[in-house]
Amino acid sequence: MNATSTAIAYGETGFYSRMILDYLQGSDELTPFYTHPVSADGIKAAIEQRRLFPTDRKLLVDTLQKHYAAQSCTNQQQLNIGLLSNHNCFTITTAHQPNIFTGHLYFIYKILHAIKLCEKLKAGMPENDFVPVYYMGSEDADLEELGHIYINGVKHEWKTNQTGAVGRMKVDKALVQMLDTVAGEITVHPFGKEIIDQMKACYTEGTTIEQATFKLVNAMFGEYGLIVLLPDDTDYKRAFIPVVKKELEAQFSHPIVAATAVKFPKQYKVQAGGRELNMFYLKDDSRDRIEKTADGFKIVDTEISFSQAEILNELERYPERFSPNVILRPVFQEMILPNIAFIGGGGEIAYWLELKEVFAAVNVPFPVLVLRNSFLLAEKKHAEKARALGFSVIDLFKAENDLLNVLVKRDSEVQLNLEKEKQEIRAFYAGLHKTAGAVDSTLQPHTEALGKLALRKIEALEKKMLRAEKKKFEAQQRQLHKLKSQLFPHNNLQERIENFMPFYAKWGKDFIKTIYNNSLGFEQEFVFLEEA
Repeated sequence: MNATSTAIAYGETGFYSRMILDYLQGSDELTPFYTHPVSADGIKAAIEQRRLFPTDRKLLVDTLQKHYAAQSCTNQQQLNIGLLSNHNCFTITTAHQPNIFTGHLYFIYKILHAIKLCEKLKAGMPENDFVPVYYMGSEDADLEELGHIYINGVKHEWKTNQTGAVGRMKVDKALVQMLDTVAGEITVHPFGKEIIDQMKACYTEGTTIEQATFKLVNAMFGEYGLIVLLPDDTDYKRAFIPVVKKELEAQFSHPIVAATAVKFPKQYKVQAGGRELNMFYLKDDSRDRIEKTADGFKIVDTEISFSQAEILNELERYPERFSPNVILRPVFQEMILPNIAFIGGGGEIAYWLELKEVFAAVNVPFPVLVLRNSFLLAEKKHAEKARALGFSVIDLFKAENDLLNVLVKRDSEVQLNLEKEKQEIRAFYAGLHKTAGAVDSTLQPHTEALGKLALRKIEALEKKMLRAEKKKFEAQQRQLHKLKSQLFPHNNLQERIENFMPFYAKWGKDFIKTIYNNSLGFEQEFVFLEEA
């Protein structure tokens, strides 16, 4: 896929919150809520802080080798797993749940950002090694969020009766059938059969979603040296026991997050308030909240309850049954990895900004927070249609109605702008204001009101003229609407809706390579890619 690349500021897209834009600008109001800036200096400081933390590298390497024993492993992956034993090797991590078939396009973008950032850091700091990691949030139980994909704007949903952690669910006949349905749209393209065959090789009936996702991500990114970390593991969870115990005994995290929320600048929305106790009980096909009671603990929506002694005994015997929620999951991630930077979307960065003091409470280093790369991909036909309407594709970030107004005013053969007439009315009523004031100053407010009323009537007429003229541009309006719908499905960013399969089906591995080649490191800009 040959493409031209144009980077624009995130603020120009209209799709990012004020908090994220201020974070990217280094706003003083947000600096108390993170430790290191997004820069080479920030990375160096994170490395020095990480060196002081006793990461259990043997646990990490042994567990990775256990998980990769049944996977085909590239030479670069084998090298990277080995490097993690060394004190001068650090990770760049992105995290995401195992959405079926990878979910949205940004799943791909996050992973390639981690890979590219490692490459750039190695070039600038050759004395250290950097390994890209995809941390799979396989314990997430929100099937409504994880169990669907969009293909060309159309939703395909997995209908299953399975419950609990999505990563532990199994590929069933319904999911296989859903893939067959999708294949009908995908295989008409040059590389469609290739990606569908790959999907079917990974999502085989009876395989867990975690293992299917692991196999797929490994097949797509193994050549880049990406390491997949599966946290739903007894050995990893055993290392997390001290934090879980502290949470069970003292419910330490909630007061910290609540205090942070109070300090948070009022113009920003607090993302993740958490619970009074931020742990789940994970067993078989259920993942339910642990709640403190007068007598001990209960597992919400079940008949299970524990005394304090019983639940601490359960933790020691079965640490894999204890699953952190959104507040403590980042701490778990950073405990088991020698991580120095976390790559996340806007929502992720926003809730990580609430967690700095939670990390401090358990003496775990807080990483550099990097907003993930974002792309808009336009095929040649899209760019040509935009130009035919007199716009660049970047213009299409603007609202559809605003673009139509521009088009009509630009191409109409009649006068639609009444600014000259409005100026004449302002001048007329200014003179009348002076004349009336000479007679009686109390008449001046009435004159001003008449002037404002006249202007409002002219402005209303101007809008009616524009609406009437728009009807002559129905063909262009339909073309503009179709183009906007293709590039911004459901009035959202393409990457937040569409799945990667149609893009891979058109361009094959070149699609992945093109995103990789155009991925940024610390530049923190939105990238528009136009097919050449």
